[in-house]
Parts: sequence; C-alpha cells; structure tokens
Amino acid sequence: MNRTERGTDAAALLLRATLGPMLVAHGWNKVRGPGGLDGTTGWFRALGLEPAAVHARLAAATELAAGAAITVGAGGPFPSAAAVGLMGVAARTDHRGKGFFVFKGGWEYTAVVAGAAVAAAALGPGRWSADGLLHGRIRGGTGAALTAALLGAGGAAALLRAAYRPQRTEGSTGTAEETA
Repeated sequence: MNRTERGTDAAALLLRATLGPMLVAHGWNKVRGPGGLDGTTGWFRALGLEPAAVHARLAAATELAAGAAITVGAGGPFPSAAAVGLMGVAARTDHRGKGFFVFKGGWEYTAVVAGAAVAAAALGPGRWSADGLLHGRIRGGTGAALTAALLGAGGAAALLRAAYRPQRTEGSTGTAEETA
C-alpha cells in the first residue's frame, strides 16, 4: 500500500468516524432524548410530516442504521444516500426559509452533513472498513457519489410528496408557493 492509498484510507476512516457517530447520536436522541419518541412525534407533526409517529420512528431508525453502517464502512453508497435523504427532508421541513446559518435555524448543517455523506461515498469505505475487510469492496468514485446524491435526493423528494402536509398560516391562500 502506497502513501496515497494510506492517506485515502485514513481520510475515509476519519470522515466515517465523524459522520457516522453523529448520525447515531441524532437517531438515539429522537428515541431516548428528553422528549423521547413522543416528543419527536410531536415535533414531526408540527413540521407537517404525517403520519408523524411513523416518520419519527423512520427517521430515528434511518439515522441509527445509516450512522452505524457509515461508522463501520458497510453498505457502499447506500448509507450515505440515507443521510442525504434525511438531510433533504430536514432542509425542506425544518430549516426552509430560515436563511443559511444553523444558529438561526438555517440549512447550513443539513448541507454540510449531506455534502460529507456524498464525499464519504466518493472516497469509498477504504481498506479499514467492514466492506474492505470482509469483501474487499473499497471502491468509491463518481458513480458512488452520484448514487448517494441522486438516491438520497430522490428518496427525500418521494417522502415529501407522499407525506409532507405543512399547516397553512392564517391569511394563507394555499398557493403552491406557500405550501411547497
């Protein structure tokens, strides 16, 4: 293994060790945080995701599973696609219209996490991963990055089309621009 390969493997490991546990922590917080699943359900209902209880559990399970898979480097680009999908839904439902900066509720965080997930898919899991150790699968590249980005964005769009029902504000005319 040459220096470049070791550097790429180290970068993949560092990115996975940063992104994966963060997703696990977010999923765990949805289940066991201060409000638990009931609080997460109420939050999702307020965001307009129905049925809220299903979406609370789906989001938590997806964060836990994708985070664990990213951490250990298993599943190719699919856990990254799940992270992109999660961030797409979050950007549209919770962060939309609040500007860029996360400290103002903006979409900065969701963009960084989605970008990191696509970068992880592009790097591939590396040799120091479950896929690398068990299957010798260490490929990333443009195809893996595009798979993560497009599958994640498509999944988010499908979920939003099927289940996003934001509440109209008083005085709303219900136009597509207001409800989209």
